[in-house]
Amino acid sequence: MKYDKDERVVFTLDAGGTNYVFTAIKGCKKIGEQITLPSEGDNLDKSIANIKRGFSELAKASGAKPSAISFAFPGPADYQNGVIFNIGNVPAFAGGVALGDILSEEFGVPVFINNDGDLFVYGEAMGGALPFVNELMEKKGNPKRYKNLFGITLGTGLGGGFVIDGTLYTGDNSNAAEVWLMKNKFSPDSFAEEGACIRAVQKSYAKRIGLEDYKKYSPKDIEDIALGKMEGDADAAKAAYAEMGEALGDVLAEITRISDCPIVIGGGLSYGHKLFMDSLIKEMRGTLINGEKKIFPKLVQKIYNLEDCGQADAFATGGVKEVKVYGSSKTVFATEEKRIGICVSKLGTSNAVAIGAYAFALNELDKLA
Repeated sequence: MKYDKDERVVFTLDAGGTNYVFTAIKGCKKIGEQITLPSEGDNLDKSIANIKRGFSELAKASGAKPSAISFAFPGPADYQNGVIFNIGNVPAFAGGVALGDILSEEFGVPVFINNDGDLFVYGEAMGGALPFVNELMEKKGNPKRYKNLFGITLGTGLGGGFVIDGTLYTGDNSNAAEVWLMKNKFSPDSFAEEGACIRAVQKSYAKRIGLEDYKKYSPKDIEDIALGKMEGDADAAKAAYAEMGEALGDVLAEITRISDCPIVIGGGLSYGHKLFMDSLIKEMRGTLINGEKKIFPKLVQKIYNLEDCGQADAFATGGVKEVKVYGSSKTVFATEEKRIGICVSKLGTSNAVAIGAYAFALNELDKLA
């Protein structure tokens, strides 16, 4: 990891609709105790006051002076300019609040704000999924290395983030990788999040067992039912997760056509990956037809589930061919079979977001040095 021995300290914030959780990070590790304060999301004065108070208390608790403040905050927002337009979890910010400038003036350090999907994938690219993928290649003696990573957060919503060769891609409008608004395979007039999130699994299970209140069972309950750890309709529970996996697989197929890189899945639902990964991979490996009914693979790339040991070994073995340069004794390695690996978070989602915030801040500071 690029910054795992860095001595600089960055203050981070996990901003939710109920609480703000403040953490000091040094060398990609938490230092001192976290500070938790209510978000006061309906009152702008109280909300900003608690953000300032949280970072001030963090300085006292950690005994450190930060080099920067870096955190995720719900959008919509102009993240590059530090302006929040949130009308969801913290509605007090609706209309536009220059939070970056407020905190920079208060604490005298640079302030960086992104969304959680972006920082999740950045953390996984720095010290989680991307190193994991390349270590698989190295152990098998495969010369190919992957440089890019797409991340999905699968929880109350469907989030995304994209890292290109070590750089977080946020787009010209701070709105890249908004995957939740992609098409929903099972309801084309709706959006992807409705088919790939916590409530999708809950609604699918409730419908299958004839239950009106879909919130009665949590995704963890449904997972436990599917695994036989809790009483309930195991077949319906398995089918609910499989349906969600199919819907997500359709989304990831579209993403793969553009990004052409490994994908990491995080968020609370990722813990149930054994229940949905097979249907996800099957969907991505599906086919399409042209006007003459000729069958084509849905993707040029071959898809591998890296949580399956056999598929992970196959992914890292071969796929690269040594080609002799005509008229020379030289040889070059070339990608013969295009491959994409799908895995779950290697850091844990919240930890990946914190590490992503830390690494992003230090990378931006280094650009200014």
